[in-house]
Amino acid sequence: MNVQPVLLLLGAGFIVVNLRALLEYVRFLKRRRGALLVWPAPRPPQYTLSLAIGVALGILIIYKLLVAHRQAFGETMMFIYYAYLMPLSRRIGRGFYEDGIWADTAFIPYDEVGGISWKEGEKQATLVIISRLRNLARRLAVPPAACSATRSANMPSSWAAVWAWATPMRETMCSREHREPIADS
Repeated sequence: MNVQPVLLLLGAGFIVVNLRALLEYVRFLKRRRGALLVWPAPRPPQYTLSLAIGVALGILIIYKLLVAHRQAFGETMMFIYYAYLMPLSRRIGRGFYEDGIWADTAFIPYDEVGGISWKEGEKQATLVIISRLRNLARRLAVPPAACSATRSANMPSSWAAVWAWATPMRETMCSREHREPIADS
């Protein structure tokens, strides 16, 4: 059975994923000077397994190139993701920046925030950011240390409006979910 076409197709798909991950990291590098309150991203589930996949792909690439003398395009694209870009994406600081909020999966500019809500958990609170432009919500896991450090004097007015609206709700709620629009300032 010839798996070469499947590996080429996987390689093409991973090029797209790799470019998106690289673009996200470059955006972070441009924004990190404007970080107001950030924390490291949590380890994703099965993180060690993903790194092991990267190591296995590296060994497979070396074998295919040096022993079998075959191309390894698909494996190389997957290796770049698992061994390099996935760990690199964990370095993106989640939290609050001058121009928006970096949620667990994407950056949301303040002018796109239509509402927020808090979900309290045993280990951490989760800020749910509701988009004003799209019918979707993004999550931001907030560790306990960051919850107590939220009152900052040098935050921009848009961030202050978001946080001032959310703080009383965060302090009073317990396992409830609220969702209201933020008043424009």
